[in-house]
Amino acid sequence: MAKAKWTPKHEAPEPLEGPVVATITGGTILWFVLFLVQLPFYGWFADRDLTWWVWTCLAGAGLGLIGIWYVRKRDAAIKRHEAARAAEGSGAAGAAGAPGASGASSGTPTPEA
Repeated sequence: MAKAKWTPKHEAPEPLEGPVVATITGGTILWFVLFLVQLPFYGWFADRDLTWWVWTCLAGAGLGLIGIWYVRKRDAAIKRHEAARAAEGSGAAGAAGAPGASGASSGTPTPEA
């Protein structure tokens, strides 16, 4: 009998939701500002073999732009899903009360979900 290597002891918490787009945008701006602040001192960083600090900030800003694109698409998809779910809920309630709905005119009962 094979035993599982690891089993969770409790359920995972719900993901945090909040102003994700604003958070990622703020972080991206911060990375870019740090890049701009370090740029005039590039020679100092180069003398000490620390230019990776400057390029890390630029990479953070670049990856932040990808992050902004991603979270905006995610946010739009979540809103579309919620709107479709709301429309489905209101559409199903309206169709159930409509005359002739649910195959009542044929005299055959239809299974309800």
